[in-house]
Amino acid sequence: MSTTTINIDHYRLMAVLLDFPEQGLKEEVNEVQTFLESRYPDVVDNFRPFYELVKGISIDDIQELYTRTFEVQAITTLDLGYLLFGDDYKRAELLVNLNREHTTIGNDCGHELADHLPNVIRLITLLEDDELRQELLRKLIIPGLKKMIGDYDPEKLKRKNEVYVKHHKTLIELKEYGGSIYQFPIITLLSMIETDFGLTAVEKEETPDFLSSLSTEMKIED
Repeated sequence: MSTTTINIDHYRLMAVLLDFPEQGLKEEVNEVQTFLESRYPDVVDNFRPFYELVKGISIDDIQELYTRTFEVQAITTLDLGYLLFGDDYKRAELLVNLNREHTTIGNDCGHELADHLPNVIRLITLLEDDELRQELLRKLIIPGLKKMIGDYDPEKLKRKNEVYVKHHKTLIELKEYGGSIYQFPIITLLSMIETDFGLTAVEKEETPDFLSSLSTEMKIED
């Protein structure tokens, strides 16, 4: 067991940005922007579109955007296990193992599951076992972030919308600023991790993407 020498407390602030938006978010976004300018000058431009949007719209609009991005007719999901395994038994095993780690370290997952990205980010800041932290980053967080970013591909967005229209008979419209804005804190987070830890994702067998899992889920509901 070893302990990382990198100060990673600021990752908890990045986790907050991917929680459901609450009052105080604008101040937290300002804090992240200022921190990135000083600590990650090569990364800050990835974050700027999100910063500029959040400071100019209401918290209600941000909440609506979050819900449309991650929950209702979602573009992607923040549940890493679902992204990587769909509803496969491997996700169930992952949740059991993560629940144990959260409980051991005293990390409260709130009303979200153990593989929810903000919960896992908070977990890695609390772990004393650097080997486990590196494993979570390489096998879970980094590949999950890359899949989230891939879900913003215009062709995938088009196909997801087609699935939603077919199933729900209608599509919830995104305001002109909304469609892809949450990809920027996700891209920023991935860039920070790669900068700090020098890691890349572990190559693994092909896993279902969010679109294929979504299509399967919709068929089951029908």
